Amino acid sequence: MELDTRSVTSEPASPQKSPGEEKMEVASELSSPGTDWQSRDSGFFERGIKTMLSIRKSKRSLKKERGKEDTATWNAKRLLQTLRSYEESKPTTCNSVEKVVELREPIEAKPLSVMEINELIQKRQLLEAFASIKLMEDETISEWDSEKYSDNPQELVRKSKDVDLLYNSITNAIKSIVEGTLEDPTLQHTMLTSMVTLIALEEAAHSSTDNAARPGSDLLGRPRKWREQWREAINESARKRVLMAPMASREEATSWLDLHLHFLQEHLKEDLLKIKSSVKKCYPEEYQVCDTYVEAFHNAIASHLQELSQGPLDFQELYTLLNWVANTYHSEFFLGHPELKPEVKTENLSLLLTPADWDKLKNDYIASAKEKIKSCFGNILRLEVTEKWEKEVHLEEKENLYHASLSFDIQTIIGQFVKSSGAISGSLENKMLELCMAELLEFVPRFEQEFMAWSTAQDSPIFVPHLVAYINSFHDLVSGLETAFKVDTDELQKILAALTRNFTNIFLTKLRTKTQPLLKKILTKNWILATERPETLASAVSQFSEHLQHMREPLGQEFLHEVHKYVVKEYVTQIIKPRWKMNGDTRQQVSRKMSQEAAIIHNALIDQGSKADWLLPVIYHIANIIGEKKKDKIKSYVKELCQDYPDIRKEHILAILALRGLGRTRRAAIFQQVCHAQESSSEGKGGTLFAEIDVPVICSCF
Repeated sequence: MELDTRSVTSEPASPQKSPGEEKMEVASELSSPGTDWQSRDSGFFERGIKTMLSIRKSKRSLKKERGKEDTATWNAKRLLQTLRSYEESKPTTCNSVEKVVELREPIEAKPLSVMEINELIQKRQLLEAFASIKLMEDETISEWDSEKYSDNPQELVRKSKDVDLLYNSITNAIKSIVEGTLEDPTLQHTMLTSMVTLIALEEAAHSSTDNAARPGSDLLGRPRKWREQWREAINESARKRVLMAPMASREEATSWLDLHLHFLQEHLKEDLLKIKSSVKKCYPEEYQVCDTYVEAFHNAIASHLQELSQGPLDFQELYTLLNWVANTYHSEFFLGHPELKPEVKTENLSLLLTPADWDKLKNDYIASAKEKIKSCFGNILRLEVTEKWEKEVHLEEKENLYHASLSFDIQTIIGQFVKSSGAISGSLENKMLELCMAELLEFVPRFEQEFMAWSTAQDSPIFVPHLVAYINSFHDLVSGLETAFKVDTDELQKILAALTRNFTNIFLTKLRTKTQPLLKKILTKNWILATERPETLASAVSQFSEHLQHMREPLGQEFLHEVHKYVVKEYVTQIIKPRWKMNGDTRQQVSRKMSQEAAIIHNALIDQGSKADWLLPVIYHIANIIGEKKKDKIKSYVKELCQDYPDIRKEHILAILALRGLGRTRRAAIFQQVCHAQESSSEGKGGTLFAEIDVPVICSCF
């Protein structure tokens, strides 16, 4: 409660009022705020005064034995002696400290008026003001002991209130001085040293009393605890300094939190440097000024960050806050700044955030990172669609392999998330890696779906090169993740194996689209008459599959094997379809054409890198059966066919023999003769072929 000097007037007192009443009126006008404090507190104080007076009566004889010197005068002299002693031998706590302001006049037993004391406080002449207040307090206590107010307890209440209000005004002045210490660019060292002296004098003056020293009142003779008020003022100053750091809104700046924390650390670092270089010198060592300010700033920052962490923060803001707490706060950029050492100590500071708040912040960060990672992967896909597929960008070759940036982009994203999280804590790094891998497992099928949808919608010349590049890139991704992050890629490899199968199928589907028109011409009259060039089919296949040689092994070889097998399988499927009957010359012509095309197709794929030699004989065997004139040799050709391709079924053999033009009985006899050999033959040279070839129903009845 502060004194309100505006209520004091210079008008003379009314003649009807006694001097005591006039003094009580001035005290009433000085009380703040409002004028009804008496009505609120008088009952309490009057009861206290009456109780006190009754106790004082029983102690009157004891008081008389203390000595004949007036108590107020004795205390005044003692305080005056203390002040003069301080003036003569006061310690220099700051090199630039000026002498404490001297008292305007020697202190007499009678204190200054309330108004005069208040003026001293307003002028920051606190030592002189304190001396007068203490004299007023001692005088009031002495008068109390002498039962001067036994008939007028209200006046004692007013005088006690005046003392308390004046002490409170000094308390507020101390707070104002402390809070202004860092705000004022020109530090007033004299003011600080005077304040320290004031605190010491008050502690000495009230050293023999406590909060309940005087029965009936808690306003007189009690310690004012200004050192505690000084500490609280530092805490309040730190809180205000923290809140003074500029903070823009999210709408004004996307990096508002990063900027705010930067301003905070820069401003408070300047404050700490000022405390070390200037403020510390104005205090005795026992005050531990640097430690007190550091703790105050620490608590204020902790409270401020706790409030910030409760607000809605996006991924980048959460990371900024986590990183600032984990790395910046104790670093050389803030509390660990070289110029602050050794005065600023951080080893004994409590946690800036409680474990619960820290865990919540990390959990919010992980939850936000999930959407952020998904968005980053989505951007990769979007760029592939808009910048490569739609623009039909041709790919680069590196070491004869088609190259896509997909693996590099994915590993870069994962690396950035994991590295930044690892800088905060090891546990957060592990969680982030797990999250990245989980999002990657969802991204790969999504990428596959988009690519297949795009390739199905149009026939682009860049389809096969990009398909090859993506398979290469995903293969690199597996090895890269295992090397860089030591992660288990078993689940990812299963997903990529399914992707490769699906890519193979869509490749073969497109190959079918390109080759079916040519395959359907087999055994037609134009085909037999050689108006269709024998290399046409092989050329179409080669042009489509030539990009497979730029696929990483062994995937390239596996892919090319599937192409080779597909072409041969589709060729055989076309041959065994029911046809019109051919005479001997036509069969000879067909046989030669089939053998010629088989060689061209086989050589073309072998030149591209296929190693599926086991597929070569099948067309030759069928061509020999169709073109053989001697029916006895047909059986040996059928036997060779069955030995090389043990998965051939009865329906296939009967269809081939029907194409040769053999009757039902002859076909059945040949099948019976080679059936035993077929069942006891080996597994073949390279794999299954006929198991994937359907036979028309019309041929199954032979």
